Amino acid sequence: MSGPASVRLARTSDVDDVAGVQIRAWRSAYADLLPADVIDSLDASDIALEWGRALLMPGAHRLLVAVDEDGSVVGAASVGPSADPDARDAGEIELFVIDPDHRGRGHGSRLLNACVDLLAQSGHVEALTWIPLADEPRRAFLLSAGWGPDSAYRDLSVFGEQVIREVRLGTRIVDDVVTRAGESPDS
Repeated sequence: MSGPASVRLARTSDVDDVAGVQIRAWRSAYADLLPADVIDSLDASDIALEWGRALLMPGAHRLLVAVDEDGSVVGAASVGPSADPDARDAGEIELFVIDPDHRGRGHGSRLLNACVDLLAQSGHVEALTWIPLADEPRRAFLLSAGWGPDSAYRDLSVFGEQVIREVRLGTRIVDDVVTRAGESPDS
C-alpha cells in the first residue's frame, strides 16, 4: 500500500505498531530522564495489549496514528477530555510520539493538527498537553506551533522513587477556528 503520508483513527490491527513506535520514541526522548533498567524493561506486547483494550472500550478518548507513504505507522497520539479540575472545557493530548527515524518529515505537524481538529469537533475550547520539563525538543515543537505554558506543573512519581516534573502547555481553539501547527487563526 502506498499513498500520501496521513493521519487516521487507529484500528485494533495497529496496536503492535503503536507500541513499537511508543517504545522507540520513549527510549530516544527519555533515556536521560528514566533509569536504564526502566527503559530496557518496556514491553511492546504489554503496551499493545493496553492499546487494544483502550480501542475496544467506547468513550471520549481516541487514538490517532500517523502513517508514512508506504502505509507504516510512524506516530501515534491519544486525545480525550482533560482530567484537570481547572480545565473543564479543555481537551488533552495524552500521548504524542513520532518514531525517531521518521522525525522532521511533517508527521508531527500532521498529527498535532489532527489532534486539535478532533478535540475541536468534540466541543473543546482549549487543547492541553503535559510534557516533562526536561523534554526541550517537544517543548520547542509545541511552542513553534503556537502552544504555550500556562503556569501549571505537576510532579509525577514513576517507577519507585523517580520523580519527573511536568509542565502543561496549551492552545486555545477559538470560535470553531482551529489554530493549526505553524499557522495563525487568520491564515
